[in-house]
Amino acid sequence: MNTTTDPLQWSAANTATERTASLFAAQQEAFAADRIPSAEVRRDRLKAIKRQVSRYQDVLAEAMSNDFGFRSHSESKMLDLLGSVMEANHAISHVRRWMKPSRRSTELLFLTNSVKVTYQPKGVVGVIVPWNFPIYLALGPTITALAAGNRVMIKMPEVTVQTNAVLRKMLGEVFPENLVAVVGEELVDPNVFTSLPFDHIVFTGSPGVGRIVMRTAAENLTPVTLELGGKSPAVVTRNYGVADAAKRITHGKATNSGQICVSPDYALVPRESMNDFITGVKDTFRKFFDNNVADNPNYTSVVDARQYKRICALLDDARAKGARIEGCGPAPVGDSRKMPLQIVTNLTSDMRIMHEELFGPILPVVPYDTMDEAVAFINDRPRPLALYCFSHDGSERDELLRRTHSGSVAVNDWGWQVVNHDAPFGGIGNSGMGNYHGEEGFRELSHARTVFQRQRFFPIDLFYPPYGTAIQKLAVGFFLGHADSSVTAPAANNATHK
Repeated sequence: MNTTTDPLQWSAANTATERTASLFAAQQEAFAADRIPSAEVRRDRLKAIKRQVSRYQDVLAEAMSNDFGFRSHSESKMLDLLGSVMEANHAISHVRRWMKPSRRSTELLFLTNSVKVTYQPKGVVGVIVPWNFPIYLALGPTITALAAGNRVMIKMPEVTVQTNAVLRKMLGEVFPENLVAVVGEELVDPNVFTSLPFDHIVFTGSPGVGRIVMRTAAENLTPVTLELGGKSPAVVTRNYGVADAAKRITHGKATNSGQICVSPDYALVPRESMNDFITGVKDTFRKFFDNNVADNPNYTSVVDARQYKRICALLDDARAKGARIEGCGPAPVGDSRKMPLQIVTNLTSDMRIMHEELFGPILPVVPYDTMDEAVAFINDRPRPLALYCFSHDGSERDELLRRTHSGSVAVNDWGWQVVNHDAPFGGIGNSGMGNYHGEEGFRELSHARTVFQRQRFFPIDLFYPPYGTAIQKLAVGFFLGHADSSVTAPAANNATHK
């Protein structure tokens, strides 16, 4: 519902709402006219995305940097753009195989007949994009949806205005809006988008907003894929080098200034190694950024004043409750939001920092004495999107993975499981549901349609009424066996019927 009182804003909001509804109707109509595009058509669409990403790479990197206040162009190209191209490459190579019907076995009772599963496009897919990786998290699900033969409407975040404009122009050059359409900051009420009767919605964002999306989608019985983040732990074991673990975890917290759903949220470190680990984090961060993030072209800013204020509030809350906070560089000056990594120790369970997803350059370091203690610490919290295990002991790794749950895992590093596109990516529990990437993503955005075909002379009529024929009794007896005459039904509880 639009609540603005300014007539011009009200008119603009209504125009955006009407345009969104019109785009959706146009995509529905276009899908009805072309329900199952060929493999070659799908591949051509994916190749068009690849070409546009290549052509627009500098413009996209600059737009993202402007939206963030400053974002490393190298990070934008390596993570947003390279990741998108790799995903497109994988889908282009495999979509023809993914589309093939899957032969299945019939039950013995139906031998000589055939069963197969075909994969139909669902229709119109809505993709809701967060601000932290606005291109990769827009194009990744779009690539999967197009590979599955769908049409796509992309809802971009309101804070990435310049990126939204570039993406709209870039995709508009190669796709009609009845195939791929982009809406963004002009859509004041996001519920306008999620309340449309999409055939599937892919949402990336926070658990809180994910619940709202799921509730709204439920009104139309729209299936959802939710990638929701959470507090992903990094467990450093006693048989892994502390300095190397510190280096890799620091990279995970420094990349995009920690504004990544799969960034290590906190580190679990053997108690006796705490000082060495903290020293390793500080030394690594300073080496990465020459001890000066303010003017460093490789370090990304916190995206906006609202997020910066939220991060500062988390640190203030921890400090007030007795935490020790050590910055890996000088604090930002003036309007800069380039915050160096903050290491937090002396943690207690009542601190916000121990419950909320940090999504910024903060690294809580939690000591543990035994692996049982570390496992219990992880399992006492909602299931995370990722888990990072630093260990050279195979049995120890297997034990940690067996005793914990997470959406995905990386061993002896962080994050790279996400950009290996032959494997599915998704959360579990509070960190999400469903998958995209790879064949599992294709299946997620397709309808698996079972097709049973009766062989022409198969005597199925033998199982029609009247029942109780010798053939029917023989078949039922073969599969069910003999009833136990000593088994009786429980006595009725009359109290339940009063």
